[in-house]
Amino acid sequence: MDLDIGSSVVDGRTVVQVVGEIDVYTAPQLRERLDQEIEAGRHDLVVDLSGVSFMDSTGLGVLVGRLKQIRLKDGSMKLVCAHDRVLKVFVITGLDKVFAIYPTVGEAVAAG
Repeated sequence: MDLDIGSSVVDGRTVVQVVGEIDVYTAPQLRERLDQEIEAGRHDLVVDLSGVSFMDSTGLGVLVGRLKQIRLKDGSMKLVCAHDRVLKVFVITGLDKVFAIYPTVGEAVAAG
């Protein structure tokens, strides 16, 4: 399955919308897009995974790597995760304690 990635600005915060499945084949697309946002000086990102139906460890690795980059620049990365299947991956790996995860984009943006 393909991965569609777009971005928008909501209340001054960059929101990266991801739709599809994040796996070993599509994770490089996500990595490239997030790197572009970071290199453009956007260090407070909301990554909207509500349109993601599947994510494997490759996708988790991309998100963890980008989170580390952003933290080095005193930024933040919040995730929006609506699917139990994807959220379960974060819980099982303990990454739900590392990432700030919200049910909606509005809540993630409002969290500052």
